[in-house]
Amino acid sequence: MEKEARRAEPEEKKSREAYEWVQALVCSVLAVVLAFTFCARLIGVDGHSMVPTLQDGDRLLVLNSALCGGYAPGDIVVLRKESFLPTPIVKRVIATEGQVVDIDFGSGVVYVDGVRLHEDYVNELTYTPEGTEFPLTVPEGCVFVLGDNRNHSTDSRSDQLGTIDMRYIIGRAVFLALPGPDAETGVRDYGRIGGIG
Repeated sequence: MEKEARRAEPEEKKSREAYEWVQALVCSVLAVVLAFTFCARLIGVDGHSMVPTLQDGDRLLVLNSALCGGYAPGDIVVLRKESFLPTPIVKRVIATEGQVVDIDFGSGVVYVDGVRLHEDYVNELTYTPEGTEFPLTVPEGCVFVLGDNRNHSTDSRSDQLGTIDMRYIIGRAVFLALPGPDAETGVRDYGRIGGIG
């Protein structure tokens, strides 16, 4: 009887350990699902409008809009405007509501509230007009966005996209989780992983 009790103890212990492992696994999966539903998500970059900051195929960790507490110039955002394109697009916020944007297409310089922007993140200066009249005052509840690859980006310069109602913004890109392959070599540069902005 005593021997049987001793044999039953390890079996009970094994069962309890297995139950605890399953419980920990279920809780972990649930936590990840909740985090990616309500806090953040992974979104891929499709296209070359954000070169050199982002490459086609990059995977971004995007903080959901509800947690961002607003947007500031310089933020990289992911947005979806069905009337423009059914898939999410990635752009950089240049100006927020009430600010005045002006672009001198001759010199390629962007001004916000009369101050020239020093944009060390752009691929080239802004020479391509897309139909929007400047100077432009950003309406209430909206932002003005541009791609970093200025002359190869459809953005708020286009009357098709225009200024972006903040309700169209999915969230702010905060981290490059997986780099896409380089357009020329096809090699992923894992040294690019990290914070963006």
